[in-house]
Amino acid sequence: MSEAETADRYRYFLPITTRWMDNDVYGHINNVTYYSYFDTVANHYLIHEGGLDIHSSPVIGLVVESRCSYHAPLAYPDRLRAGLRVDKLGNRSVTYGIAIFKEGEEQAAAHGHFVHVFVDRASRKAMAIPERLREALARLAPPPPTTEEEV
Repeated sequence: MSEAETADRYRYFLPITTRWMDNDVYGHINNVTYYSYFDTVANHYLIHEGGLDIHSSPVIGLVVESRCSYHAPLAYPDRLRAGLRVDKLGNRSVTYGIAIFKEGEEQAAAHGHFVHVFVDRASRKAMAIPERLREALARLAPPPPTTEEEV
């Protein structure tokens, strides 16, 4: 099992309200629900910070890969926050780092990654990330490495 992430590694946070139906018969949030939280924070950012119009934009993001590691149980009515960062920004795809934190906690209860490939809405062929979206995503990416000469 991988080590839990900490909140200081994320640049954008979204409060998540758990729902009664998120719990499974074992009394904690079901594993598949975390992927819904991942999808929610990534798309919230694209819509609100990148200007993505999910109903009519000519480009859409399709999930091609996702992964989640679980570290601590969560349950309704826990209050959560989802942390988002960009781990890799390509020409047509983005890899997000995402973590779910219980409100007030600095160590993630779960973390993982999520890859969007941007495609033409009609043809579903991969296309370059539009400039406004790219600029928004770049704000969540780590700064470029510096050489020792620049330090």
